Amino acid sequence: MRIRDLIAVDGLRLTLLSHQSHLDRRFTGAHITDLPEPGRYLSGGELVLTGLTWRHGPGDSARFVEALAKAGVAALAAGRALLGHVPGDLVEACREHDLPLLDVPEEVSFRALTEVVEVRLGIGGAADLRGALGRHRRIVAAVAEGTGLDELFAVIVQELGITGAVVSASGAVVAGRLEGDLPGLLAREYLSAPRLPHLVRTPRGPFTLFAVDRSHRAAGWALVLGSDLLDRADTGFELAACVALQRGRTEEGRRVERRLAEELIGLAIAGSGSEPELAAGLRTCGIDPEEPYAVVTAAVLRPGATDGPDPATLGGQVLEELLDRRVVAARGADGAIALVPLRIMAAGGRSATADLDAEAALDRGSEVLSDPEHEPGVRSAAKSMHIHPQVRAQVHGQMHLHVQTLVHALRERVTALSDGMPRAQVTIGVSAWLTGAMGIRGGAEEAGHARRLAEARGGGVVTSDEIYTHALLLATVPAEVRRSFSDRLLVPLFAYDRRHRSELVRTLDVFLECAGSWNMCAERLHVHVNTVRYRIRRVEQLTGRDLGSMPDRVDFFLALRAS
Repeated sequence: MRIRDLIAVDGLRLTLLSHQSHLDRRFTGAHITDLPEPGRYLSGGELVLTGLTWRHGPGDSARFVEALAKAGVAALAAGRALLGHVPGDLVEACREHDLPLLDVPEEVSFRALTEVVEVRLGIGGAADLRGALGRHRRIVAAVAEGTGLDELFAVIVQELGITGAVVSASGAVVAGRLEGDLPGLLAREYLSAPRLPHLVRTPRGPFTLFAVDRSHRAAGWALVLGSDLLDRADTGFELAACVALQRGRTEEGRRVERRLAEELIGLAIAGSGSEPELAAGLRTCGIDPEEPYAVVTAAVLRPGATDGPDPATLGGQVLEELLDRRVVAARGADGAIALVPLRIMAAGGRSATADLDAEAALDRGSEVLSDPEHEPGVRSAAKSMHIHPQVRAQVHGQMHLHVQTLVHALRERVTALSDGMPRAQVTIGVSAWLTGAMGIRGGAEEAGHARRLAEARGGGVVTSDEIYTHALLLATVPAEVRRSFSDRLLVPLFAYDRRHRSELVRTLDVFLECAGSWNMCAERLHVHVNTVRYRIRRVEQLTGRDLGSMPDRVDFFLALRAS
């Protein structure tokens, strides 16, 4: 069939957007696709119909048309239902590859178009094909109309009879339903699969995993379909493209939120913003100046990686997913930074602000909550509250509990992510609870120190409580210096223990933990006190140090922790 004959059909109202010489091009059938790279499912000679859900930017058109040209496609027909027009970059790409391009009006369905092609070409089994194309068209139409992800899965079940869900890399269910431990299991399979789509067989049946878009897997989503679709993967790819479109729509709004957060955090860290200016910025970011929050920093290190996002960018993407996209992360020089309102961690839907107000109301006019007795950054809320000391302690404890809830949630998901992708080192730092815009700078410093300590430990989540210890001091010392310092003191002891099968190093460690108490050390080691005395004297002889001296005790303590 020629393109000229198709355009001449009454009621279709197709328009040729390419050169007039294309009117005499022939095609052998119709194929609907919205895959970003559909070449593998094309045999050549087809008229390809597309709803343009694969297009997120001008560069996508060139890749899509190039794939069609390599597959030997005869022509392309683009529907207006999604964008309301055929974009100029698609017209230009078709011109470069000499591919005929047709404009399909919004009121003309792909079903009607394919029926005409089938009748004119006399394709057998047209009824089944029309049914499949009609189902596909209804799914694409639902996406084009802005259907949410949960509603989209309802349409997929109704039209295709396939259950599905979207799972994040850390095992959180983004949309749909998965029972029990399935989300975590499928997330690990998604992270470790050598290629996608990937079939997973579970006691609850087979599941086929598809990547939703081109995001790094650590920050990506997996489309999970409850069936073995490897032999008809085009269905899964089409559905993944629909989910990617929904994710892209949400992402557009989040870009604006990130820009606002970057401006606020940049002003706060530089110390160039006044308190009213920063408070206004905090409100713009959705946090009331008197509302408790924590600063969280993140970076994802990929040793040996030469492509993909940098540690700060990927860290921000991962952090947002770990917190179920309830916050945005601004890119910083040392990692991504997010301001996390503690209301999202409050139990039973009660906000942390409500908890503060309720506690404060118990005793007005008692005494002012002073800054020195609180963690860094507690400013405006504290100064405005007159609270009984006992209530004040309760408020402080409640806020600390919310921070610990946040930390626990992050650690749980970081562990799941690291188990599935051990080569990616996720490092996260969490500040103490804060209020007021003037606390951002101190909170960012705290969280930054904590993140660097997490990096020194090889990954994980570290809180500000942990940095105010010797661990921070050790984390700031280069690894080779720590090893040299440790070896200088401990190598003679390790060598002695190997030769004599003794326990000088363990005895030294327990002795220091017991603050130099001979009897307590002996009880912990289940030996006689004279044995402890003998071993400690041997340590002093081998190292030339005096364990009765506090400076020497400190040196040994740090050497053991640095080893």
